[in-house]
Amino acid sequence: MWKRWGVFAAEAAIGVCVSISNAQKGVLAPTPPMGWNSWDSYGLTINEAQFKANVDVLAARLKPAGYNYAVVDEGWYLTNPQKAKSEEFDFRMNATGRYEPALNRFPSAEDAAGFKPVADYVHAKGLKFGIHIIRGIPKGAVAKNTPIASSAFHAVDAADTSDTCSWNPDNYGVKDNAAGQAWYDALLDQYAQWGVDYIKVDCIAAHPYKGDEIRMIHRAIAKATGRTHRPMVLSLSPGPAPLDKSAEVAANAQLWRISDDVWDRWERPDSEKFPQGVKNQFAVIASWIPYVKPGNWPDADMLPLGTLGPVPGHGKSRKTLLTLNEQRTLMTLWAIARSPLIIGANLTELDDETAALLTRTEVIAVNQQGHDARQFSREGDLVIWSSEGKPGQSYRGLFNLGDAPLHISRPYDSLGMPGPPLSVRELWTNRLFSPATTAGSSPHFDPSPSPQSRNYDVILPAHGCVLLEVKR
Repeated sequence: MWKRWGVFAAEAAIGVCVSISNAQKGVLAPTPPMGWNSWDSYGLTINEAQFKANVDVLAARLKPAGYNYAVVDEGWYLTNPQKAKSEEFDFRMNATGRYEPALNRFPSAEDAAGFKPVADYVHAKGLKFGIHIIRGIPKGAVAKNTPIASSAFHAVDAADTSDTCSWNPDNYGVKDNAAGQAWYDALLDQYAQWGVDYIKVDCIAAHPYKGDEIRMIHRAIAKATGRTHRPMVLSLSPGPAPLDKSAEVAANAQLWRISDDVWDRWERPDSEKFPQGVKNQFAVIASWIPYVKPGNWPDADMLPLGTLGPVPGHGKSRKTLLTLNEQRTLMTLWAIARSPLIIGANLTELDDETAALLTRTEVIAVNQQGHDARQFSREGDLVIWSSEGKPGQSYRGLFNLGDAPLHISRPYDSLGMPGPPLSVRELWTNRLFSPATTAGSSPHFDPSPSPQSRNYDVILPAHGCVLLEVKR
């Protein structure tokens, strides 16, 4: 069954068309970014051949559904990323103190080419290229006091040696002064010349929050874009970004992380701090929903689906530990709340079941075209989200956060539907909805229900959901 649905979803996704209103034109990232990032499957270790292999699958199987960013995550400048201790790492750096891709992992970066040959490969596939960096200036550059390109400053003028990232000691922070701005100007100019379309800056949105450096990077991107005419989307990480800084992050970035890393588990116990679970994200996402708008996307983190390996950024190589119901719940919540959809799976091992989840045309349309989303209600284990679509069309996501099936029977108006709708369609199955069915368990559907004559009635499995399209 799932293989059949995977083929159907992939074929149907070719017809996806994201409409952008006049108000959105000219906005960088007018809809939630969609793509793939290497961290969940490769951690620090990805090489050029592995990256290109994933790009090939992204272009062939997922691009038709709207996924168009391919991002090399942390550590691309390390020649020995397999080392267990950061003090043992070896870095590739140029004469102006800027990291370069490690040649033993990215051989096309020779002769100062940097990531341009890789970016050209991505662009030739009709995709966009992204990289991850840690904020700040390399300690190695400060030790050598390297010149800052296109300026009269040197590394020691820009470095704040009292400031390091709590979980990555490779860099110092950057001072909010002319030398610091010159450093970021040089850095972003380098990335623009490489052909970077998306930059994920880490250790900046939380642990700690670094407003000065966010603003400097924003200004540097604007300058680099002006020189090269290459817009760059800015993603801030990790979370949780402070809610009271919402205006500042919105003014300077297109997306920002709202929680710590989300991995493939349902719930994070109160006794643990890491990683975040899917269930824990409901309250976090709801708190950020007022700040969702074209060009500003609170980021609930990557989708830890499919195969996570060979060297995932957390834990051992594995298939996702989320059940099918939990995976569908994750995709539905991210879709209706309009979080960015960034895949963490090893795409070279993409199975039909995971492909079906990622490319469900109608679900992606909720993410890309919906508006005015909100958590409508929360009653015990039942959480209901609403979103609006085209005129006469709205969406309802019903989620069971409990560990046992949940039977729901109530009037339509209790779901925010004034009066019986003309039709109710469940978007994961593309079937008209009828009473007394069990979502996620191949229920019997009445092909011609008469919703005017009855209440809304469904049995949600544990950790399961339905995503409804309502038309009037």
